[in-house]
Amino acid sequence: MKIDILTLFPNMFDGFISESIIKRAIENKKVEVNIYNIRDFSLDPHKKVDDYSFGGGAGMVLMPQPIFDAVEKLKKDNSKVILMTPQGVKYSQQKAYELSKLEHIIIICGHYEGFDERIRSIVDLEISIGDFILTGGEIPAMAICDSIIRLLDGVITKESYLNESFNNNLLDYPVYTQPANFRGMKVPDVLLSGHHANIEKYRLDEQIKRTKERRPDLLEKSNFYE
Repeated sequence: MKIDILTLFPNMFDGFISESIIKRAIENKKVEVNIYNIRDFSLDPHKKVDDYSFGGGAGMVLMPQPIFDAVEKLKKDNSKVILMTPQGVKYSQQKAYELSKLEHIIIICGHYEGFDERIRSIVDLEISIGDFILTGGEIPAMAICDSIIRLLDGVITKESYLNESFNNNLLDYPVYTQPANFRGMKVPDVLLSGHHANIEKYRLDEQIKRTKERRPDLLEKSNFYE
């Protein structure tokens, strides 16, 4: 997979691509991540990329020219262009699975007060990571990339994510490690029993219980809703 990110603040991604699982995925050639500065595509002699909004209003708006030229240079037949915006569809684990099957993704990070409406004409998908506002699309872009890259073959073991939260619309079950008794808080006996069938049943029961308590909206979408 190849991921191209268009941003006004490329240095924000330095740590993201040089640490932990993402770094290893890049080094092992499971994914290629390229960070592009939108200003590099500006035709303005001062590399201007924003201007005031027609009709007035607060803040600056990203101009279409640099974004159009960047996307046109990077886009291939197999590319999908994603715009990070609070107006997009709310992101989900299911969408992460869908995007992880693609060959090439171009992510546009919005900033300032917004972006010229005409930019939407070259976008395939608009994504929001929640009903709140950030100063730009860089942090959401990192979240999207992280959720996708970890699902690529060979990045982490499949067992690591098959029973995670949101698979089958259930939250994850509780997990424990040593010691078995910490300050009077004991690990459930079933997890120490070695009885795999009982352990699996316990974990599923805990997933259903936890989802019912914390995210009943998810449980209604699952196969375990009564």
